[in-house]
Amino acid sequence: MLSLPFVDSRRLTGPNLHFAAPGAVLQSAGVAVDAALRERWHAQVARARAALAWPQAPVSVRATAGGAVFALAAPVDQLFSATEVNEWALASALDGHGAWARLHAPGHPAAWDEASAMATLRAFAAHERRPALAALYAAAQARRRNVLLDEDSLALGAGDHARCWPLDALPDAAVLDWDALREVPIALVTGSNGKTTTTRLLAAIARAHGLHVAHTCTDGVYVDGARIAAGDYSGPVGARTALRAPGIGLAVLETARGGLLRRGLAVQHAQVGVVTNVSDDHFGEYGIDDLAALAEAKLAIAAALDAQATLVLNGDDELLVRTAAQRGVAARRAWFALDADAPLLVARRAQGEATCGVRDARLCLHVAHATHDLGAVQALPLGFGGSARYNLANIAAAALAAQALGIAPETIAAVVRRFGADPQDNPGRLQHVVLDGVQVLVDYAHNPDGMRGLLEVAAGLHPARLGILLGQVGNRSDAEIRELAAVVAQARPARIVLKEIASLLRGRAPGEVADLLRDELRQRAMAVAEGAPRDEYAGVCELLAWARAGDVLVLPVHGGDGRSRVAALLATLAAQHWRVGSALHEPAPAAQATPGA
Repeated sequence: MLSLPFVDSRRLTGPNLHFAAPGAVLQSAGVAVDAALRERWHAQVARARAALAWPQAPVSVRATAGGAVFALAAPVDQLFSATEVNEWALASALDGHGAWARLHAPGHPAAWDEASAMATLRAFAAHERRPALAALYAAAQARRRNVLLDEDSLALGAGDHARCWPLDALPDAAVLDWDALREVPIALVTGSNGKTTTTRLLAAIARAHGLHVAHTCTDGVYVDGARIAAGDYSGPVGARTALRAPGIGLAVLETARGGLLRRGLAVQHAQVGVVTNVSDDHFGEYGIDDLAALAEAKLAIAAALDAQATLVLNGDDELLVRTAAQRGVAARRAWFALDADAPLLVARRAQGEATCGVRDARLCLHVAHATHDLGAVQALPLGFGGSARYNLANIAAAALAAQALGIAPETIAAVVRRFGADPQDNPGRLQHVVLDGVQVLVDYAHNPDGMRGLLEVAAGLHPARLGILLGQVGNRSDAEIRELAAVVAQARPARIVLKEIASLLRGRAPGEVADLLRDELRQRAMAVAEGAPRDEYAGVCELLAWARAGDVLVLPVHGGDGRSRVAALLATLAAQHWRVGSALHEPAPAAQATPGA
C-alpha cells in the first residue's frame, strides 16, 4: 500500500531546535534522503517562498535514522500554509509526476503541477493571513517582548500587566501602550533528569527573596506554592498559564522535551536557562535518535537567551559541554559540577563565569571571584546525606540560576539548607518514609540514569533486602526498556514487582512493556514476581506486604493517580504507626489537597 513520504507535519510556533523563529517541520518516511533530494527540496521551498512573497528565512534538514527532518521558518501568521509548502516541496522534490501524485488530496497543492500548486498555496496563504498578528509579533520582537500565542488568542505582558486578545480582534501595534504591558523575568529549566526538583527549588529560593512566583512542572501550575492547575504542564500551555497569573513577579518554567520539539518554546525571550543533564531517553520521537541529537534539542532553550541572559550548564556532562560549544551561545554561561575544582570549572572561573560545586564536603557558589558557602553536603536535605549526588547537582543548578536572577547568596544558602526537609517541598521526588524499620523511597525515576541514581541512594541505606517496583512508559524503545531492566538487575534486588500504567501505554499492547522487562531480567538471572503486571498502587501494596524491618523499597511512581494514592497510603500508614505484617487499608478519598512546591 502506498503511503505518504512524510509523517508528523506540524507548525512550530516558537524558537525551536532548528531556528529561533516560527515555522513548519515534517519528518520523511519510507524514502531515501540524499544530497540531491535535499537540494531539490531547498529549491522548491525557495520557489514557494518567492510565489508567496515571504521574506528569506532559515531552512534546516537534519538527518535521522530513517531519513531526515525538514524544517522552514515562516511568517507567524502563515504557519498552516508553511506546512503545506513543506509537504509540497518534499513530494514534488521526490517524484511529482509519479507515485506521490496518486496520493494527492483535492484542495492541496499538486506535486506534479507547479503552476497549479502555487495558485493553491497563494489561496491558502491569503485565507490564513492576519496582518495585525504579523505586525504585533514584529513590533514585540523589536522590543524584545514575549508574544504568548495559542489557537485563538494572543497575549502580551505578564502577571497583572498581561493583556489577551482574540486573534480576530487584535490591537494596532502602532498605537499600543507598550509601557503598560510589562513583563516579568523568566527562567527556563530543561534536561533529562532533575527538571522538576530544580524548578521547585528555584521557585522556593525566589519566594524567599520576596518575589511572587509562578512555576510549572509535570504536576501542574503553581503560584506561590499553591496549585492553580493540575496535570503535566511542562509545555507551552503551562508556560502561557503561568505567565498570565495575576500578581506574579517571576516565572520558572519547566520545559520538557516533548513540547519543545512538538511546537517550540512558548516564549521568545528569557533571562535564565538551565540544562540539568542529557541522558538516554525518548529516542525515536520527533527525529531524535541518539544522545547527540537530544543534547541539541535541550539546548534549543538558548535561542531565547540574549547576551544579558545566563545559561546554566552541567560541567560534568561532557556531551552537553561539547554541544554548547559547537552550537554557540549568546548568553553568559554558568557551570555546575560535583567537584568545585574540576578543570572546566577552574577555567571558567578564571574567565569570570559563575560556578557551583562541592569542595571539602561543602557546596560552594563562586560568583565574581567571591566564594559563598551554601552549606555542608551532609546537611542539605535534598542531598540525602550526600548519597543523592544527582540532587546535589540540582541544588547547584538552582543556586546558579538564582544568583543570575539577582538573589543574594545568603538567601540561596538559607533555602537549600532546609528545602526537602518537609515532604511537601518536593512531592514525588526522593520521598523517604520509614515504616516499622522498612525504608521506602518514592521517586519519579523514569530512565536508566535516573534509576541508577535512585538505586545509589538505596544502596547507601544498607538494605537487608531490596524490593523494587519496575515499569516503563510505552513510548520508549525496546532497547531503552531493556536497559532500564539491566540497571535494576545490577542492584540484585530480592524482589521485583512489575507494574503497568494503563494511561501510559502510548501505543503498546497491555503487558508488552512488562514482557520486555521480564525477559531482560530473566536473562540476567533475576526472579520476577509471578502474574500479570500490577497497577502502581497494587504493586506498592504487594511490596509493603513482603517487606520486613531492615528492607528498603524503591518505588518509582509515574501515573498521576498512582502518585496521589501511594502518597496518601504512606502518609496514613506513618500516622497509624503501621507494623510490618499488618493489613494495608487504602485511605478514604479526601478533598484534593493543594501541595506546596
